[in-house]
Amino acid sequence: MADQRKPPSAILALGATSAIAEATLRIYAERGARFFLVARNADKLNAVAADLSTRGAAGVGTFVMDLDDTGAHAAMLSAAAENLGTIEMALLAHGVLGDQPQAEASYPAAEAILGTNFMAPVSLITWLANYFEASHQGTLAVISSVAGDRGRKSNYVYGASKGALNIFLDGVRNRIDRAGVQVLTIKPGFVATPMTAHLPQNALFAHPSAVARGIAKAVEKRKDAVYVPAFWALIMLIIRAVPGRIFKKLNL
Repeated sequence: MADQRKPPSAILALGATSAIAEATLRIYAERGARFFLVARNADKLNAVAADLSTRGAAGVGTFVMDLDDTGAHAAMLSAAAENLGTIEMALLAHGVLGDQPQAEASYPAAEAILGTNFMAPVSLITWLANYFEASHQGTLAVISSVAGDRGRKSNYVYGASKGALNIFLDGVRNRIDRAGVQVLTIKPGFVATPMTAHLPQNALFAHPSAVARGIAKAVEKRKDAVYVPAFWALIMLIIRAVPGRIFKKLNL
């Protein structure tokens, strides 16, 4: 079994152009890791690859695709495994915030959010879980959200997609942890990224680099789940504890 105390040196990043993913990969680039990056925007993907190479990456492979295309996942993941030799860590950062009012009014809009945030990850995680289980090693790190802890009127479609993802990861972890595989559920709160640029910024918003440091620390400590920044664990504990009769009257 691989020594899991060592930082991963062969990393697959799915949704590699996301701000959180890029910040996390920079940490491992400075440690000399090799990468296989997957995203749909070729220009942004090449920019991330060049940045990681400049920061010390031992090698960077890229693959352009829309990760919503679940039928193409197996071929892409096989290419990643061949390129890296052994996938030691997979970071899944694929997701969308979506438009809550549109999703309330239109099932297709809601379905699109659920497809990107839940069904596409289920496809990717299933392949990766089997890969890691067979090799008795690896870290499967998946970016979810604090929004998955409880449904709120402001983003319950997004929250539902992340809540379903959290439960799915719980089950996968229960199945393959005994094979020596770490399954890490990452729950960021508000993060200052292009995805949230339209929202009013406040003191609760974290910089992607701070979230990245929390992720790297959780991987190192082999945690099952991590709130980033850590204060969100207390915030969500309080939100989950509010009785339903009161919660439904809140403007959240």
